[in-house]
Amino acid sequence: MSARIVLADDHEIVRSGIRSLLNGHHPWEVCGEAENGKDAVEKVLALKPDMVVLDLSMPIMNGIEAAREIRKKAPKTKIVIFSMHDSPRIAEEAVQAGADAYLAKTAHFSELEKVISSLLNTNGR
Repeated sequence: MSARIVLADDHEIVRSGIRSLLNGHHPWEVCGEAENGKDAVEKVLALKPDMVVLDLSMPIMNGIEAAREIRKKAPKTKIVIFSMHDSPRIAEEAVQAGADAYLAKTAHFSELEKVISSLLNTNGR
């Protein structure tokens, strides 16, 4: 059975790139996408994914606010915040908001793969 993942980023090209990488790794499946935090919360509630990957800086509702809402409304969903900001202070804020992991977009795909595998208890193949 595939692990279902929702991607949320306000840049379509980023979502497309992450989707291409993740969909190439059985047993993962991108089941939905959102371009802002509010839409991400709605997609998580409707699609009930195993994980959501959230950008930090999104319009309408940012990744921290979305993580807080998702943690309250869908507590079993794993949350990864994937951001251009490589800041320990922001990473701590993300974890306090309910994120299971925080990763800078400067990270190599293998680092994102390790985080997802660890949180979903899969081998990433």
